Amino acid sequence: MALQVCGAGFSLLPPLGRRAVISRAVAPESTTTKVEVEKVNLGGSEVRVTKIGIGAWSWGDTAYWNNFQWDDRKLKGAKAAFNASIDVGITFFDTAEVYGAGVMGAVSSELLLGRFIKERQQKDVEVAVATKFAALPWRLGRQSVISALKASLSRLDLASVELYQLHWPGIWGNEGYIDGLGDAVEQGLVKAVGVSNYSEKRLRDAYNQLKKRGIPLASNQVNYSLLYRLPEQNGVKATCDELGISLIAYSPIAQGIIQIYTILYVILLVCLYNELVACTYLKSTDACLYEFLECLVESGRLLALMVLLLKLNYDMNTLADTLNYHPGALTGKYTPENPPTGPRGRIYTPEYLRKASTCLQPLVTRLKEIGQNYGKTPTQVVLNWLIAQENTVPIPGAKNAEQATEFVGALGWRLTEQEIEELRSIASEMPSIVGFPVEKL
Repeated sequence: MALQVCGAGFSLLPPLGRRAVISRAVAPESTTTKVEVEKVNLGGSEVRVTKIGIGAWSWGDTAYWNNFQWDDRKLKGAKAAFNASIDVGITFFDTAEVYGAGVMGAVSSELLLGRFIKERQQKDVEVAVATKFAALPWRLGRQSVISALKASLSRLDLASVELYQLHWPGIWGNEGYIDGLGDAVEQGLVKAVGVSNYSEKRLRDAYNQLKKRGIPLASNQVNYSLLYRLPEQNGVKATCDELGISLIAYSPIAQGIIQIYTILYVILLVCLYNELVACTYLKSTDACLYEFLECLVESGRLLALMVLLLKLNYDMNTLADTLNYHPGALTGKYTPENPPTGPRGRIYTPEYLRKASTCLQPLVTRLKEIGQNYGKTPTQVVLNWLIAQENTVPIPGAKNAEQATEFVGALGWRLTEQEIEELRSIASEMPSIVGFPVEKL
């Protein structure tokens, strides 16, 4: 599918048309016994979500996940992940407008999530949906947030979502974006609002700006795991705890580091391409293309894109030499004998994985030992460690039913304080991980 740039945002082609808005109530589809998973409030809002959510980044994606191809088998896997999550009691799902956006046969993650919800529609369980606004350089003002949100709601086929987040801080115009979040709440399009990849200062600014309107900043979604504890070191975690802002942890089992650079790089390229396509499609003249490029230059969009792309390209080329971890680093999913396929396989070669495995061996060994004591997997131990930090909701990605079922095993028990600190101490001896560049904006 192509992306269509229109006004302040972009939407998917072909148009979805007018459809009846559906309820998010869903009922069990299998005989799996549903667990009563404890729920927590998102910040100072009234929205309650399960203590673990599911990240839907990989659903429909072809730019990084799924070996450049989205097919029926992968669709069935994603749907099975959704259904299994509901069956075991996990009802919080996180997506974004840029997940699965317009490249190489990708299907919108929002569109898929909306379909999955609709196909299980019955009055039994309320699904909490979170999605995100892409702070692209040419999106300016509060109305750009509302326009993008309405496009997301159309893809999701919902009247509102529980949580709407700014995916990353913009290069400029952030006050307008925060105003847009407040407008979305007041217009009844969302129940709560949050941010993502925000530093301590940006977090406080956003919190105070919304507070003036009597609207709580519900969450800050950041990269946080046993291996990547920058939120503890840069004041973000402490600020979230101080202000009553929930910390939503993406890549909680250290499966996404280089991939974050890759997907942002692809997103920016796709957005620029679609701006060009939209312009030439409408007028189909060389003059139109020239005028459009001239407009990009004058508005600063082209310069902003080029700076971002060059910076990301540099980071991606140097990252492989400085990064010591890989997808599945804490879980043992990938090994030199069993490397990932597709684009990840080109980054995480057997030689690279061999070096990484040696580096992480002490931590992986201890995770397995602790897991055996509780009858848990390393994945469940890592997720439990995060939950034990309090005010933290991890959202691991699930591509199949088995993964979703495993995640719920992180609930209903707790590591001892001694084990929590022991794991932190061992992880502290590991070389530093590189995170998302916008965290430092």
